[in-house]
Amino acid sequence: MPQRVVVADAFTSEPFAGNPAAVCVLQKPAPEGWMQRVARELNLSETAFVVPESARGRFGLRWFTPACEVDLCGHATLATAHVLWEEGHLPSGAEAVFHTRSGRLAAHREQDRIVLDFPAEPVAACSPPAGLAQALGAEPVWVGKGRGHWLAELASEKAVRGLAPDTAALARMGAGSLIVTARSDEPADDVVSRYFAPDYGIAEDPVTGAAHCAIGPYWAGKLGKQDLVARQASARGGTLWVGVRGDRVHLGGHAVTVLRGELLHGPPA
Repeated sequence: MPQRVVVADAFTSEPFAGNPAAVCVLQKPAPEGWMQRVARELNLSETAFVVPESARGRFGLRWFTPACEVDLCGHATLATAHVLWEEGHLPSGAEAVFHTRSGRLAAHREQDRIVLDFPAEPVAACSPPAGLAQALGAEPVWVGKGRGHWLAELASEKAVRGLAPDTAALARMGAGSLIVTARSDEPADDVVSRYFAPDYGIAEDPVTGAAHCAIGPYWAGKLGKQDLVARQASARGGTLWVGVRGDRVHLGGHAVTVLRGELLHGPPA
């Protein structure tokens, strides 16, 4: 049977900006191989597969890049919550609770934003991977590592925006995924970042919710403030409202539906 697919741009209030994610609301769990092939076919940074559970407002959620399944994805979770409310799978005022490889995640509406409740990712200073500065084409002023990400602070927003890294060299280093960040020069924003994950088949991700689970605690400690406005400075760009709440991070943003369609070849019966 055909499978409905919705594509939504996440962490933006304008179409064709932010980070696009495909969302498939399934009737029942699908084979992993089929989900991976769909993600490869759609060729977005992430495709989300969501399955309603017996309890109202509870869902199983998995995320796939074109290359592999990932443990955590912010923008595809935000897109999923947006689709569930917009298409009537969940009442507009109800919280969405997701059971994932990263545990329990949740999303709710707060004024005009969707707010995600994600685990914080503290980052500890460490020696950089060999060749990092050469691969980036810039010398970090600080390097650290969290559970799933390396984080490199650069001296300025201009340095972050001007990066043209050698992503093949980053992949050879085996660093997995790398956040590059700096203080913002813009009064409306606190911090800027970019995100590179060639090991996961993503040269540069447009806007990365999961990366802000590390960016939030890092800059909250440096700036002495728990609520931040973060701008991801990719070509598409996106804005996140980041609230650090102990061992959790709240990620706020908008989403816009840009495409609805059908896969003619749905999951095997």
